[in-house]
Amino acid sequence: MDISKEEMLAKANAASKNTLMETLNIEIVDFGDNFLVARMPVTPRVHQPDGVLHGGATAALAESVGSFASHIFIDTEHVFVRGLEITANHLKSVKEGFVYAKATFLHKGRTTQLLDIRVTDEANNLVSICRLSTISLPKKK
Repeated sequence: MDISKEEMLAKANAASKNTLMETLNIEIVDFGDNFLVARMPVTPRVHQPDGVLHGGATAALAESVGSFASHIFIDTEHVFVRGLEITANHLKSVKEGFVYAKATFLHKGRTTQLLDIRVTDEANNLVSICRLSTISLPKKK
């Protein structure tokens, strides 16, 4: 059964109910053969005390989009995916609007995956560069 892009996005976002992604209002907005894009509103809920986007919220966005990409593009009928390590280099402050995280695979192995995640603002300025490694472990039968 073929599913439209809109139906796939709706299904992906429905899976985020009652998770950190819902708490931070992270929404999956696009995907392709080797990438996934999510966005998060920058509001006081994700600010640090001086009124700019908190690096931890940015890292949570990056790990969410990267882990979700691994989950979608890996055979989760037989394995489950977990994050191993994330790094984040924050380059620009953001006070309001949306930030977008695009996760792209650098390595898509059977056991480990490595993703490059670029976080940008609405003007496509680079906010953070992140790397996420994930692992696929066999499901118990």
